[in-house]
Amino acid sequence: MGRKPHIPSLHGRIVVITRPAGTAAAMARRVRACGGVPLLLPGLSLRAVDDPRLPAAMRAALKDELLVFTSPAAVRFAAALLPLRSKAMVLAVGQGTVQALRRHGVRAQAPARQDSEGVLDLPAMQNLSGKRVVLVGAPGGRRLLHGQLAARGAQCHEVQVYRRVPPRLDRRHVDAVLALPRSARVLLSSTEALHNLTGWLPASAMVRLRKAMAVVSSERLAQAAQGEGFTRIVLARSALAADLLEAAASR
Repeated sequence: MGRKPHIPSLHGRIVVITRPAGTAAAMARRVRACGGVPLLLPGLSLRAVDDPRLPAAMRAALKDELLVFTSPAAVRFAAALLPLRSKAMVLAVGQGTVQALRRHGVRAQAPARQDSEGVLDLPAMQNLSGKRVVLVGAPGGRRLLHGQLAARGAQCHEVQVYRRVPPRLDRRHVDAVLALPRSARVLLSSTEALHNLTGWLPASAMVRLRKAMAVVSSERLAQAAQGEGFTRIVLARSALAADLLEAAASR
């Protein structure tokens, strides 16, 4: 018999989930399974790009040499356009995106370091002169991948299948944050979501949120959280739910 998977214990702690609106249900279930109390505080909302040319653009992208999916949301919105069948080499920014692609029958590689820098370090990204590379994702963001791919001589194109917009929060969200105990954990896997919350929540709610422990998915997010005033920060191994919850239960 195989070993049972380790389930971290959250001991009744409140866990603030900042994932985009409509995408946090699975994480909330995992928090409850670990004995925690989920609080949904979306830092983003995701919307499909409304462009009748998009299916044709995605169909052409699937015929290129190298595809890079930048997030699980990129996979979800691309798959809503057409089946993701392709002979291209497929890369993903993180393991969550690999898992999303696997659900659609696509095998992909992801770096150990689950960010743009990690993708750029992969062997497939080293000799790109004249190669056709397509980034599937959303407008905005750091733009690091596009700039570096162009500098390496790739013919780089983007297919923007969704867009990120600020969340719709109301007084119930604010009241829940104002009631947070110091023992709460705030799961952070997006700098944009963090900045949206900082810009939208009233100052009194942000004071309370900053007293909780921030659980971040990367060193870059740790720096962003520190810059936004969090003083207790723990670094998870990745943005995967299991790793974030393991880190949330560790202190």
